[in-house]
Amino acid sequence: MEYTQEDIKKLVKTSQDAKNNAYCPQSKFRVGSALLCQDGTVIKGVNVENASHGLTICAERTAICKAVSEGHTEFSAIAIASDLAKSFIVPCGACRQFLCEFGADWDVYMTKPDMTYQHMKVGDLLPLCFTPKSLKEDRISNGHHNSLAVYKETPTKLSDKDKNGDICDQ
Repeated sequence: MEYTQEDIKKLVKTSQDAKNNAYCPQSKFRVGSALLCQDGTVIKGVNVENASHGLTICAERTAICKAVSEGHTEFSAIAIASDLAKSFIVPCGACRQFLCEFGADWDVYMTKPDMTYQHMKVGDLLPLCFTPKSLKEDRISNGHHNSLAVYKETPTKLSDKDKNGDICDQ
């Protein structure tokens, strides 16, 4: 989907508006996102914190999960907003990998509250990213590889056991 400069401005504004719904009682660090799907649909996301910090979900991942749950898996752009006055908000490493799941050649607009933005492609944010295409590459067999010790399935005398109690053929 091709989009205009006006579409980008709307996407940035939507991401700025979305951050008002962020749930961030611990950090008070509001983040909003606006995800532009290939069909023109815009899906908003916010960060949702949890007292168990590892369970916190970022705005970018929230938007993508919402989009996928509504049947969207092809994206044109995402805008991300925060309250950082001097720096553009950038996706964390986990979000960069999450974005790559849906392709490396779509647009990310990292914004400031003054509506300025920096533009990058997903693949530029995470070079050498692991994608679904990686799972289709040729691989070695999933079988067992030769090792120094070959384990027997039948018990032998105690002297044939190694120091860990495993039965080895030397």
